Amino acid sequence: MLNSTLHAGLIGAGIQASRSPAMHMGEARALGLDLVYELFDLDRIETGAAVLPALLADLRRRNYLGVNITYPVKQTVLELLDSYSDDVRALGACNTVIFHNGRAIGHNTDWIGFAQNMGRGIPGASLDHVVQLGGGGAGSAVTYALIKMGARHITIHERDGTRAQAFVRRFQALAGEATTVSLSRDLEKDLGAATGLVNCTPVGMHKYPGTPIAPELLRTELWVADIVYVPLQTQLLLAAAAKGCHILGGGGMAVFQAAEALHLFTGRAPDPERMLSRFEQDTKAEPLAGYGSQ
Repeated sequence: MLNSTLHAGLIGAGIQASRSPAMHMGEARALGLDLVYELFDLDRIETGAAVLPALLADLRRRNYLGVNITYPVKQTVLELLDSYSDDVRALGACNTVIFHNGRAIGHNTDWIGFAQNMGRGIPGASLDHVVQLGGGGAGSAVTYALIKMGARHITIHERDGTRAQAFVRRFQALAGEATTVSLSRDLEKDLGAATGLVNCTPVGMHKYPGTPIAPELLRTELWVADIVYVPLQTQLLLAAAAKGCHILGGGGMAVFQAAEALHLFTGRAPDPERMLSRFEQDTKAEPLAGYGSQ
């Protein structure tokens, strides 16, 4: 017997292909919960991201458990929260908002999702020198995870110079002496010395097709991870697999972060492996993890 209906959702732009509803509702049902998970696509709302304050207030009034937050409002949502976790404070980005006792409380499960996906998909991957493409909200989660995982050097390639400088200052201060975080001055040279590459840009999504770097810069010795999961087989991963690289898709990160978010929403402990199995079945694609993807 399922409990009374619960409500949660996802706020972001271009999210019609998101598999978050299926992940959350499928696992909630397995836990004996009746959860309705809705999409609030900013591309389909006339005022776009400007609707965020009113939308959050409305969902809070309607007794939603909370909402996930994705591109492009993971950082702008912070000013609308009553409080947020230490992880959000460190990252400067929030992907999960819980409504509790009339308060909006921010969390970040993205970094947990990336770390768990790495540990499961390419265990033992060298973190001596990781080149990261993108310094936005998702990029913050990945850098934070890499620091937590013991990366020695992280080189950030970000086209927005002002954002790049602020990003590096934030994470170098957070990392201290254990990890060096720097800006990429010569991407080709940095990739030539790197042990791993992570794409934290939206390039590769259906809405932004293509590869974030020239495929000829890839080397067999690199492991290559992509946080994009729609599609699972991004052009970057396909190019990396063709070079013989160890690859990791964004599907596992999406599942593991969703599992942690569902736990925050409901207080119940999801089964991430069950969620991952269902996710892979639903996508009708081979899981791209190890040797070769909200």
